[in-house]
Amino acid sequence: MAEKIDYKALKAGGFMSQVQKGYGSLRLAVVGGNLDANQIKVVAEVAEKYGHGYIHMTSRQGIEIPFIHVNDLEQVKKELEEGGVYTGVCGPRVRTITACQGSEICPSGCIDTYTLAKELNDRYFGRQLPHKFKFGVTGCQNNCLKAEENDVGIKGGMTVEYKEDACISCGVCVKACRENALKMEDGKVIIDNAKCNNCARCVKSCPTDAWVGTPGYIVSFGGTFGNKIYKAEEYLPILRDKETLFRVTDAAIDYFQEHANPSERFRATLTRLGDEGLRETLEKAYQDK
Repeated sequence: MAEKIDYKALKAGGFMSQVQKGYGSLRLAVVGGNLDANQIKVVAEVAEKYGHGYIHMTSRQGIEIPFIHVNDLEQVKKELEEGGVYTGVCGPRVRTITACQGSEICPSGCIDTYTLAKELNDRYFGRQLPHKFKFGVTGCQNNCLKAEENDVGIKGGMTVEYKEDACISCGVCVKACRENALKMEDGKVIIDNAKCNNCARCVKSCPTDAWVGTPGYIVSFGGTFGNKIYKAEEYLPILRDKETLFRVTDAAIDYFQEHANPSERFRATLTRLGDEGLRETLEKAYQDK
């Protein structure tokens, strides 16, 4: 009698059944959208040897290798791991962290997104929860990673300070500001802090460093983009350091685990209970120095 295959367990490890009997698409863990050249070679070799010679790029920066036969799965995983490539997860777990290229590559970036993505991945990846849970990290208000689509979205930003003595009144920063938060009066730049969204375009554009920016994290909670669409919401001011950021993300994910019903997304939990409980939890984590 043939041994029964536990497809539910296989799916938890990133193996998703296809319409072709016995075959599945194997999801890989691609943290922050980055693989090195050797890892890419290993993936290509496995796809040629065990699949149909191609891979699928997912909407969340992932890679899936279709047409892997279930009987080959353990050998496939072994060969991938020998090349430094590991499988992703499916089901009610924290998924691989996505990220844009951030300040290490992009001139607009305000934070090092890839380092943060790796740290978040080490902290949360694969954690069992009532439903899937997604993090997205984007470097600035250009929001290439669409942070608000995620259960927790993190955007880089800066609070800014104007150094009048260094200003040459060129007006470049005023033109660069998309929020109309800056204006020129008598050769001096005036900022309306209520309009500032911490994008740091003034800092990036100034030719004389008259604007000084302090990086931070703009965090949003409860986004979803699928059968139900909801833009995540910001409940806290810009966060200054990773210690505070991780206290806040710990608090959010713990709140979800404690209050969600089985098979209920974070936003559905907040819709059912209201946001006040989460707000109080996040505020406590934020204040708990």
